[in-house]
Amino acid sequence: MLNMMKIFGVVALVLALSACNTIEGVGQDVEATGDSIEDAANNAK
Repeated sequence: MLNMMKIFGVVALVLALSACNTIEGVGQDVEATGDSIEDAANNAK
């Protein structure tokens, strides 16, 4: 399960970084990725 979360995190990070065009966009994408990882962790409990 932990490996799946790591893979999900890496994929989400790659997608987020490839989609951003500005520094502000990077911050928003990183925040969204963190929220997704947090949600996945909460659902795994």
